[in-house]
Amino acid sequence: MRYGMLIDLRKCVGCNACTIACRGQNGTPAGINFNKTKKYETGKYPSSKMKYLPMPCMHCKNPPCMKVCPAGATEKHENGIVTADSDKCIGCRACIIACPYEARQFIWQVNQYYENQNPTPFENKKYRKFEKGTVVKCIFCIDRVAEGLPPACVHTCLSGARVFGDLEDPNSEISKLISMHGALPFRAELGTEPSVYYING
Repeated sequence: MRYGMLIDLRKCVGCNACTIACRGQNGTPAGINFNKTKKYETGKYPSSKMKYLPMPCMHCKNPPCMKVCPAGATEKHENGIVTADSDKCIGCRACIIACPYEARQFIWQVNQYYENQNPTPFENKKYRKFEKGTVVKCIFCIDRVAEGLPPACVHTCLSGARVFGDLEDPNSEISKLISMHGALPFRAELGTEPSVYYING
């Protein structure tokens, strides 16, 4: 089994619902986003269009971040999900440099969303797992997946642009859609073998 995600760029409308759902699920501090959506423009005026490129962690089959981690804080699980252990992380940031997808972020401070106010109960609960001086990343909502649920970003996608499933099962929905539409991973030439595929618009 190897979990992966398919993102249909023809359907993505750049609403950032995935970003908000991810924040709610993981309780990330202010300034930390596991799910980013990049915006870019195609064509020429007056026929130009705004396009969107969601960029979660690619959960590479051959993750360069894991190779350079001197503390063993990065782990690739049997199901293909790549995680970062803040208890082991020494904050060297080698993984940030090694990742070609800008998927990792360094916590300089655990900042709350409302400055000069007491932390909310939600922040008090969620922020316990975030440590200043460590690196964090998207973990494909591994706890939800263990319960048989899709990642929060997939569950909340309003346009149905995201599909999650087993890349090694040829009969899974994700495998069929990748084959049907010729979906490709981002920057496959790097040899990282990403587990996130895109259907280009």
